[in-house]
Amino acid sequence: MSERVKVGVIRVLTTQDEELLRAHGRIIEEAFPVIETVNRCIPDQPEGIHDARTMRTAVPKVVALGQQLESEEGVKAIVVSCADDPGVEKLRKVLKVPVIGAGSAAAALSLVFGKKVGVLTITEEAPKAMSKVLGRRLVAAARPKGVKTTLDLMKEEGRERVFEAAERLKRRGSEVIALGCTGYSTIGMARQLEDELRLAVVDPVIASGLFAWYAIAKR
Repeated sequence: MSERVKVGVIRVLTTQDEELLRAHGRIIEEAFPVIETVNRCIPDQPEGIHDARTMRTAVPKVVALGQQLESEEGVKAIVVSCADDPGVEKLRKVLKVPVIGAGSAAAALSLVFGKKVGVLTITEEAPKAMSKVLGRRLVAAARPKGVKTTLDLMKEEGRERVFEAAERLKRRGSEVIALGCTGYSTIGMARQLEDELRLAVVDPVIASGLFAWYAIAKR
């Protein structure tokens, strides 16, 4: 492909900060230069998705925004940049373009690197979109102490506790760690953890960008 292809990136964290809004799109563009991202966030979710209630309220917003990106922006694929894959299945039923969820993308890619996968989360359990893909190959999930939303990952104390949780996953036999929140991508945690633990660590935003690239390349 000689021309850059538009891919929509849906953020489930509501923000007026343009740099933060475009953060995941920039990660994808740097990894896959053929992609040009169109970045949008859903309204009224200042803490993103972190429990059943915020998941329920987010799904219709994600679906509406995905339809808007296809009809008004002409994107050739859509990435829902959340490890819970909110609205992904519904969008696939109503859109013509491929729809990639960051959670299922990270889970699928992690199986390339090992048979025993640990998921680093911001909740008590691994996101359902990830555990569904991993099945028995999910050996453990761990949440950093004190981390309850993606916003906590942007605090210095939150980052320090990420390493402690990742160490627990390694001790429980994880051969590869899949990051179960795209907030870890925002702070560049995959590379830091790989350097510290000497394990493969899968970044959900890069994973979703990879599958978006494949979806548009094969066309």
